[in-house]
Amino acid sequence: MGEYVIKLPDVGEGVAEAELVEWSVKVGDLVREDTVLAAVMTDKATVEIPSPVDGEILWLGAEIGDTVAIGSPIVRLKVAGEGNVTAAAKSQAEEPATVEIAKEASVEVARKEPVEARPAPAPATAKSVSRPSASIGGAPRPEGEKPLASPAVRLRAREAGIDLRQVPGTGPAGRIGHEDIDAFLARGPQATRPPTGLLRNESVDEIKVIGLRRKIAEKMKLAKSRIPHITYVEEVDVTALEELRAALNKEKRADRPKLTLLPFLMRAMVKAIGEQPLLNSLFDDEAGVIHQHGGINIGIAAQTANGLVVPVVKHAEARDLWDCGAEVNRLAEAAKNGTATRDELSGSTITITSLGAMGGVVTTPVINHPEVAIIGVNKMMVRPMWDGTQFVPRKMMNLSSSFDHRIVDGWDAAVFVQRIKTLLETPALIFVDN
Repeated sequence: MGEYVIKLPDVGEGVAEAELVEWSVKVGDLVREDTVLAAVMTDKATVEIPSPVDGEILWLGAEIGDTVAIGSPIVRLKVAGEGNVTAAAKSQAEEPATVEIAKEASVEVARKEPVEARPAPAPATAKSVSRPSASIGGAPRPEGEKPLASPAVRLRAREAGIDLRQVPGTGPAGRIGHEDIDAFLARGPQATRPPTGLLRNESVDEIKVIGLRRKIAEKMKLAKSRIPHITYVEEVDVTALEELRAALNKEKRADRPKLTLLPFLMRAMVKAIGEQPLLNSLFDDEAGVIHQHGGINIGIAAQTANGLVVPVVKHAEARDLWDCGAEVNRLAEAAKNGTATRDELSGSTITITSLGAMGGVVTTPVINHPEVAIIGVNKMMVRPMWDGTQFVPRKMMNLSSSFDHRIVDGWDAAVFVQRIKTLLETPALIFVDN
């Protein structure tokens, strides 16, 4: 028998490190070639690390939330044959992977003792850590709450016919891991029974901010600390646009997707940017340089089960209405199922954010740094509007848009939004070439 050390592979061009967001195995597990061992994240792209050999897990070299350098040992296995570890290299392999300490750019080699890592650390609590809903045999989360799980866990659940909404998760923020699937299968179906009374719950969950949630937190902190925001809100009468959208969707052509509001807004933004190209810029505030882009790459902020991601429709200026719609649908599906690539989640020059039916009346969108503008879509509703002689029902929607006030003056922001308003209220203009 021998030992085989697996090092963190290069997970993307130019990437020097990645955050460990999930262990799929634990010490003592037997794995086969291509078994998924772990998932790491960098720049919002999650990559699964498979085993190149059959063997038994002897050692795991990092904990959930650690930032691991490319090339660092992360797993040691016992394998048939000689393995790939010499006697001289064995002691070095037992050093845990280099991880980031949560301070300014300080890095150290973690504990000298091997870490028997868990698939996901259970959150520490002031008292019992058990989830109350799971303990009474009912649904482990409130109705409508989406379960958190990695793509590998979701695939396994689908293949096993398991509804993840019924599986209690023991990871951070209730994240479901492979061990939770094992426990659910071992427990078998349980009858749902209501609680017998109102009980005090004094537990305090300590949830480590890791993975995508940590990326979001870092991005929001950067944007709000470095960008002086100005937010401009305007109401838009989208009655005519909605009538046109419904008419176009009735055609039901196989080569055209069903249109939502977003493709119309994207085409309106393209035309408005043509008149104010500075709005399609990235601001390098450290160098004091504005990079004004000719290509219009529109980020579409999308909420997923794991958090907010921003897939990017590249070169919207070269796409017609239906091409924009098809690309939005494709990217939304990729973001939802966790298959969006690094390239699909980067490179935006201006962003749209929308909460759909939950959009509220007014929002204050946070700019996607280093962009200089973001367009927020609020909820559409029918309101009585005065037409000069009487009140008539109209479909109204607010646009809440934020701008980097260092680059965009209030007047220019207003002109930009007013141009988009005109195009949406008279949608035929969207189809007119300049």
